[in-house]
Parts: sequence; C-alpha cells; structure tokens
Amino acid sequence: MSKIPVLLPGTPMPAYSYVPGKFPHPIRDRQGHSFGEAAEEVTDFDPRRWQECKVYLRGIDLFNHGYYWEAHEAWEAVWHAVGREGVVADFIKGLIKLTAACVKAREGSAIGVARHATRGGRLFRTVQAALAAESSMLGLSLVDLQEIARQMAAGADRLIDKSDEPVVRIHEFLFEPK
Repeated sequence: MSKIPVLLPGTPMPAYSYVPGKFPHPIRDRQGHSFGEAAEEVTDFDPRRWQECKVYLRGIDLFNHGYYWEAHEAWEAVWHAVGREGVVADFIKGLIKLTAACVKAREGSAIGVARHATRGGRLFRTVQAALAAESSMLGLSLVDLQEIARQMAAGADRLIDKSDEPVVRIHEFLFEPK
C-alpha cells in the first residue's frame, strides 16, 4: 500500500488508537496518551475556509491512519462549533458516525459497525439532498462518503479486528480533501 498522506505533518500521531477495554482511556487515565493535555477546541468554523481548521484536518489525518476514537473527538469539537444542527453539523455527524463504526470494528461488534455506518450514510444522503447541485462538502465527496458507509455496513463482519495492536486501519479508503 502507498504512503498515507498527512495534512498536518508537524503534528505527531498518538501512541495508540483508543479502543474501550483494551487501552488506557486517553484523557481520564494517567497512562492515557493525552492525559493532562487540553482538549482540542474550535471557537468558530467557517465552512468556506475548512482548509484553515486544523482540528477538522487533524480528524482526517487521524481517521486515515486508524485513530478512530481520536478522530471522533476532533470532529466532535467541530460539530459543537457549528452548533450541532444544520447541514454542516449533519455532515460532521456523518463523519463521527463513520469513526464510531470503526471503533465498533475494533471492539468486535459487527452490529455496531453496520448501525453506525448506516446512520452515517443516511446523514450524507440528507446533506447531499439539502445541497442539491453540490457534490462535496468540506473538501470531501458526498457520493464517495455514501459509498464508503454502504460498503462498511454491508461488509461489517469483514471489518472486525479485535487484535491488541496499538493501531489498526480497518479499511483501505482514504479521505483526501480537494
């Protein structure tokens, strides 16, 4: 496989990708990879200038490299910044649902993978319908995201990886914003 692109090359990846029950909680546990660090915050988010939001881009880097729980946390900060309602919030929530599906794959729950991926796909369809002529949001293709969600839901059993490896990418696709 080719090298995975990094949008924020100066930001190191955590020591492990958190999976409940396998590794120390990143924030609450003294052994956690982010214990004592301030949570990433987004004070305002302009969807027209998404390329300038380091937390959003960090979420993409984390997701692409197999840090699903951590990507979820990054995108949740963006979701809060956009007010948790509306088209942009639904798009971010769709990304969060895909990260939740991946965490469920690491936990060994095919039902959880399918449930979260299906909800993510539904959110991406809703966003695309609201945008009418637009085929992408925040640099990512809505059609591609719907297909990724569909494939994840349909192939949930194949995505399961209950290994104790610190980081596992459970998929081959990459989010490559344009």
